[in-house]
Amino acid sequence: MAWGTPSRERRVLKAGHSSIAVTLPKPWAEAMNLRPGDLIVFDQNDDGTLYLKPAPAPGVSTNGVPYLVHARSFDTPGVLTRLVIGAYRAGHDAIEIRTDLPLGPERVEELLETARGLLGVSVVAQEPNRIVLQNFIDPSKYGLPQLVQRMKMILVAFLDEMEEVSQRRVPSRRPAILDEEARKVLALLVRQLFLASRDWSLARRIGSPDPRQLLEWRVVVHALGELAEMFGEALRALNEIAGKLPADAAGALGVVVPDLKVQLKAVVDALMHPSLDHACGVYYEARNAAAAPSGRRLASAARSGSARSVSQLLERGAGCLTLLAEVAIDRAVAAGAETILVEAA
Repeated sequence: MAWGTPSRERRVLKAGHSSIAVTLPKPWAEAMNLRPGDLIVFDQNDDGTLYLKPAPAPGVSTNGVPYLVHARSFDTPGVLTRLVIGAYRAGHDAIEIRTDLPLGPERVEELLETARGLLGVSVVAQEPNRIVLQNFIDPSKYGLPQLVQRMKMILVAFLDEMEEVSQRRVPSRRPAILDEEARKVLALLVRQLFLASRDWSLARRIGSPDPRQLLEWRVVVHALGELAEMFGEALRALNEIAGKLPADAAGALGVVVPDLKVQLKAVVDALMHPSLDHACGVYYEARNAAAAPSGRRLASAARSGSARSVSQLLERGAGCLTLLAEVAIDRAVAAGAETILVEAA
């Protein structure tokens, strides 16, 4: 059992004249942040088992109640986008926008574009003063490991495009497509973490059986988001100099980028399959990647502003992979009592 492996047996106690009670495991109560006087809700399953969870906090909307944003008007570009993305990431299924003054065509298009950029979201009602967006994704169908693997594929695609540009000296046409795909998956990942933090049953179903792992997942998601931003920016910078990329810089990129791909795949594999021996090896490789001769050669060959930007972004990406490798070690340590022999320095 998770949360410190408490005893699975509990004695039924008498409570008052006609009631009986069972105590809750302390690690679980602490993980749920429960205090005396807090409310617990439960459902009875067909086999007689009970499903327990803390009652929703006051003011937290239920699935059937839309998250309502009501204002006199929305004139500033980008505000509606951030509101909708924030509500989506916070776990709201229905998002309703109301205004006293009719929404202008630019703001309507902004909302439609925002809906297209979120997985599972569609506009289900559209009126001059009211637009409702609905999410149709079942969160239990999207496991955290599977979404992280999807992000790995997107990041590898960024690196593939960089490698192609450096070899063919022709700009890539895919930066915008990959940026959009990364944003969609990252928004869904954050949404899953928010939902899992409020429903431990869901957390177990999507790959986080111990609630303490949610903090690790949050660090992983943030680092993946940073990598997507850095790789996307590096690809766009490389596009700017595709036709005039110096031969020495192209040669260095031909080594650095494939090495980063190998490292990225190894780090994600170590995160998804915790093994202390494997995680330590991956961490060692990630830590030394930035100091590799090919990386220094790329930095020295990057004469133009765009080339220097590419070099710096890839170097920062290598540092981000080191952070993820550290998390892989943490997860491996928490996963069991594996012992390895470390050679003395």
